Amino acid sequence: MAVVLKVPINIFQQERSSLFSNAQRNSSIIRKRRSTVLESSMSITPVQHLENSSTSSHYIGLPIMVNGCTGKMGKAVSEAAVSAGLHLIPVSFSSAEDIVQTIQVGGKDIQVHGPSERESILSSIFDDYPDLIVVDYTVPAAVNDNAQLYCKLGVPFVMGTTGGNRERLYKTVEDSKVYAIISPQMGKQVVAFLAAMEIMSEQFPGAFSGYSLQVMESHQASKLDTSGTAKAVISCFQKLGVSFELDQIQKIRDPRLQVEMVGVPEEHLSGHAFHMYHLTSPDETVSFEFQHNVCGRSIYAEGTIDAAIFLAKKVLKVQSKADKRIYNMIDVLREGNMR
Repeated sequence: MAVVLKVPINIFQQERSSLFSNAQRNSSIIRKRRSTVLESSMSITPVQHLENSSTSSHYIGLPIMVNGCTGKMGKAVSEAAVSAGLHLIPVSFSSAEDIVQTIQVGGKDIQVHGPSERESILSSIFDDYPDLIVVDYTVPAAVNDNAQLYCKLGVPFVMGTTGGNRERLYKTVEDSKVYAIISPQMGKQVVAFLAAMEIMSEQFPGAFSGYSLQVMESHQASKLDTSGTAKAVISCFQKLGVSFELDQIQKIRDPRLQVEMVGVPEEHLSGHAFHMYHLTSPDETVSFEFQHNVCGRSIYAEGTIDAAIFLAKKVLKVQSKADKRIYNMIDVLREGNMR
């Protein structure tokens, strides 16, 4: 895989009257930062049948169905699947009941169906492609119903959609014994950061007791829910002794504020994820800042393809009688066979 690393300058700046409520601070919390944008491309090799191998090259031809490909994230994953040489099933489900249309994604015509047709169509596809992996990037309101359908039919799936009733989601999968990857964050490098935070919180509980925390997350205006990544990082800070509630998150969805105060490049207003976490000691003499900025969706799309390949390997190893059926992106990172 050829990886091109671009490092643009994004200026996070803020006046005293801006987003954060700490009026005592006379200098801006958000300062100039360098953020990385990962763009990945892969040359396509001849199609091979799915094989039980430790290398992802043998998973060329893996049948993959992307639900929600009418959305930008679903479209990005579909295009990444085609680029990686996987077999993109030309069918997708939409959350809109009355939609039956054909769209073009990755040079393929994809037929989009509404919820009422899901079970019969997916059952037929699974019969034709028993190695099928489904990827879900629909909407939060569809998470639980979709997962219930995948589990009912026994189809392994990658749930990239955030929201829904997560407790119910995990119970549905656990009861069905279906293989699944459930993760609110598919960007491998961001997941590595989350893993580091988890390790720190487990090994040094209470290390930041008494510190105050400010959190800002900015995403495209179409993202309705609060960032799952922000929630995960905040959970780690809470274990480290910080008192913070989710309703204290500064959630930015206004494009004007994103450009002027957050520093999001205008060309990425429709697809970005900027996060900042600022810790301050009780006497305000010590501060720590954690920041990760992503422009575009390629980092998530590539991670999702790695997740699908990882899951395919686990399904093939069913004879090993592994007890674990539900995985996350940290498991994918630990496997070490990413493209």
